[in-house]
Amino acid sequence: MRAGEPLSGITETVRRWGDSDRFVPSRIYQPIQRLLALETAGGVVMLLAAIVALVWANSPAHESYFGLWEETRVSIHLGEGFLHLDLSVREFINDVLMTFFFYLAALEIKHELVHGTFRDRRAAALPAIAAMGGMIGPALVFTAFNLGGPGVGGWGIPMATDIAFAVAIVTLAGSRIPLAARMFLLAFAVADDIGGILVIAVFYTDSVQATWLAAAALAAALSFGAQRLGIRSYAPYLGLGAIAWFALHESGVHATIAGVVLGFITPASPFYAPRVFAPAARSLVDRVAKTAENDHPHDHTGQESNDAQASLRDLVRLGIETMSPLERHLAWAGPWVTFTIVPLFALANAGVRVVGGEIGNPLQDPVVLGIVLGLVIGKSVGITLASLIAVLTGVAKLPSGVTWTMVVGLATTGGVGFTVALFVTNLAFEGNAALIDQAKLGVLVGSLIAGVLGFSLLRVAAARRTESTDRVLETGGH
Repeated sequence: MRAGEPLSGITETVRRWGDSDRFVPSRIYQPIQRLLALETAGGVVMLLAAIVALVWANSPAHESYFGLWEETRVSIHLGEGFLHLDLSVREFINDVLMTFFFYLAALEIKHELVHGTFRDRRAAALPAIAAMGGMIGPALVFTAFNLGGPGVGGWGIPMATDIAFAVAIVTLAGSRIPLAARMFLLAFAVADDIGGILVIAVFYTDSVQATWLAAAALAAALSFGAQRLGIRSYAPYLGLGAIAWFALHESGVHATIAGVVLGFITPASPFYAPRVFAPAARSLVDRVAKTAENDHPHDHTGQESNDAQASLRDLVRLGIETMSPLERHLAWAGPWVTFTIVPLFALANAGVRVVGGEIGNPLQDPVVLGIVLGLVIGKSVGITLASLIAVLTGVAKLPSGVTWTMVVGLATTGGVGFTVALFVTNLAFEGNAALIDQAKLGVLVGSLIAGVLGFSLLRVAAARRTESTDRVLETGGH
């Protein structure tokens, strides 16, 4: 159904403003909606934000860039000495807003575990093993360049794959890339995210305050208990989520882990089973229809109208609660995170001063080289080699229609590690501006090279697949 068309079987409908033929909706709003619906949109918006950050940080107005993110403060006070947060704008984005990014990541991982690729252990074997190789390879390459040096703690930076960029690259590579190849990429990228989250939680936590950690665990447990009791209101969950975040912040564990925990305990089952929906909805629709038939134009009591509105409210609630909280939260959180929080994160963190900055010769810098080669070589070799071993040993098999050229292309595309790589950079080198700048440059250069190489390899794989299909058609399938 196209925007603005009446619902099927309904001829008298009032169209929403956004679906109308007026100038602003038809010429501005609707094209933007169609653009944002594209698979590549998230990656494009993030790329634009990163470019703006780089240009701004290296322009004559560079002081305003660093002043905005580092010197402007966000202060939150509740009560006398009860809660006090004083963060820079960059810290607010990285510590507070990125909690929603990790919440969404946890939702996507749980969706794959419950409904997606990882539900079938045999189907999950190849991407899980590939992801393991894709984490070990970059970490080893980085460590080889930095062992014994001040930057050795950054080994976790080149490990994760940026799903938005990777999906955009595969989509741009053409429709000849089979769906199975895209699902393989998504699956090992999700497994990468699991590894990245574990690395952040375990290896980038200096010291832990047990009392605050227990308070965070209690808040998460109460949230889980409220879900089991069937409490629908969002208010208690928002309150408990805020408590869990603050407690983790005070405990020494990075506060964004609160988003991960809350995402994993979000229910994957609806309050009403789908089989209940049809008879219950039919009963409510019949009640609305009966009320409409009995509605008399000269009856001013409004009782029939009130009954109809009550039935419609029940119908809306029934429809909403036949979707699981997991699915509902994925639907509303996805666009906000993709088009608001992640671009803000890129804008605040991708700006590294190359012109006139403190970075020397990047070709001689072990941190830059370790990250670039970790993303480009470590990632592609790690994923490809792990996949090859899994297939040769019979532990897993290649998805139908996926060639080894595609696997190499997908593995290379996995080297685009933008968002989580920048996030880990701030944790690994906290307080060391020089190392942070070097690592950011490595992430940007490595992700760019991996993206271009991955796209090129996937185009070659798609062309070979097209030629193979054409030969089969010419020979009549023999």
